Amino acid sequence: MPNLDTIKIQAQHYLDILIGWLSSPQFYAQVIAIVAAILIGRIVAKQVLAKIFLFSIDPTECKFLRYRKLLYSCRDLLWPALVVAALMAAAAVCDAGVGSSWLVRLAGTVATISLLHSVIKRFIQNPIANAAARWIGLPLAAIYMFGYMPQLIAWLDSTALQAGNIRISALAIIKACGFGAMFFAIGRMSSNAGQKVIRDQQSVDIQTRELAAKALEFSIFAIVLVLLMNVLGLDLTTLAVFGGALGVGLGFGLQQIASNFISGIIILLERSLKVGDYIELEDGRTGILRDINMRSSTLSTFDGKDIMVPNERFITTRFVNWTHADPRQRYEVPFVVTYETDMHKVPKLIEKAVSSHKTVLQEPEPVSCEIKKFGDFGVHFAVKFWVNGIDDGPNNFTSDVHFLVWDALQKAGIKMATPLHQVALLGGETLFGKTK
Repeated sequence: MPNLDTIKIQAQHYLDILIGWLSSPQFYAQVIAIVAAILIGRIVAKQVLAKIFLFSIDPTECKFLRYRKLLYSCRDLLWPALVVAALMAAAAVCDAGVGSSWLVRLAGTVATISLLHSVIKRFIQNPIANAAARWIGLPLAAIYMFGYMPQLIAWLDSTALQAGNIRISALAIIKACGFGAMFFAIGRMSSNAGQKVIRDQQSVDIQTRELAAKALEFSIFAIVLVLLMNVLGLDLTTLAVFGGALGVGLGFGLQQIASNFISGIIILLERSLKVGDYIELEDGRTGILRDINMRSSTLSTFDGKDIMVPNERFITTRFVNWTHADPRQRYEVPFVVTYETDMHKVPKLIEKAVSSHKTVLQEPEPVSCEIKKFGDFGVHFAVKFWVNGIDDGPNNFTSDVHFLVWDALQKAGIKMATPLHQVALLGGETLFGKTK
C-alpha cells in the first residue's frame, strides 16, 4: 500500500504535467481552435437555418412531405453536427500547425457523444432500445473514440469459462446477445412486413394466405438462427450432436409446445378453421377467430376480450364452428298466445311481420311459424328464420324479431299468454291456521 510520501510524489508529478500543459503554447492554440470551431459552427448553422428553405419553412403540402418534415425537425441538431465537423477540421489544423491536438480531439469526442445522445433521444422511441443505446451504445462509442476499444476487446476475450474443449468468453456472450437481438429484430420486422404483403393478396383464399405467412415466419427465423451461429463461429455440424438432446427435450419438457406447433400446422392444412370464423368452445365461450399463431390461436369476443386457445384444443376437443362452410344461420324466437286466439291467423301474421326485416333471408328456407305445443296457460308458437351472420356483437337479429312479433300481435289484438295461479281457501283455513 503506498504511503503518504509516495502519494505526494505522484501528485507533484501530475501537477507538474498539468502546469506544463497550461503553460505551453500548444495548449492555448488548441483552446483557441476549440472556441473558433464552436463559433464557426454557430454562425454557419444560423445562416443555413435562415437562408435554406428546407430548414427555414415548415412544410405543409409538398412532394416527399414525410422526408421534408423529418429534415425540418432536425433543425436543432444542425449546430451540434457542424460543431463536430469544425472540431475534426480544427484537430487536423492543430496537428499540422502546432504538432498537438489532444485537447481538440477530446472536445470533439465530447461533442460527438452529446450529438449521439440527442439523436438517440429524438429518433429511438422504443423504451428498451432507447435505454440500450444510451447506457450501452454511448459508453462504447466513447471508448472507441478515446482509442481504448482494442484493450477492452482483449480483456473481454480473456475473461472466460472453460470446461474441456468448450470455452465461453465474456466477449462471446456479448456478441451473442448483441447480434442475436439485432438479427431477431430484423427478422421480426421482415416477417411482419412479409406476412402483411401475403395477407393483402385477396385473390388467394384466407387459409392459403395464413399457411404461407406462417411458413415465411418459420423460414425467416430459421435463417436468423443459422446466421447467428455463423457469426458466433459455431460449427453447424454440431447440430447433429445436439439433435438427440433436442429430441429428448421435445419429448419431455417441450412436448406441449411441439404439440401446439404441429396442431397449428394441421389446422391450416386441413382448413377446419380460418380467420374470421365464429367459434364456440366446449366450455361455452365464443368469439371470432382473429389469429392462428405458432403456439395458440386468438378468439376475440364481442365484449372486448381476447381468449388465447392452445392449438392442441382444436385437435383434441370438440368445438362448434358456426361459419365453417356457410355464414348463414337459423334462429328461433318462441312466444305464447292465449287459447282464445284464432290459431289459424297467427302463422301468416308472424311470417309476414318477420319477413319485413331487412336482414332476414328467404333462402335456404323462408320464414316459418309453427305451433310447438299446447301448454298449461297458452299455445306455444315459434318463428324460425335465416340470417346472414351471428346474433351477437353488432347484430341483434333475435331482439329485432321479438319486437316485430310483439308489434304484430298487438296490432292484431292478440294477447300474449301469461301464467296465472289461483289460490283457493278451503274450510276457512289458511296456511297459518284458521281464519277468524
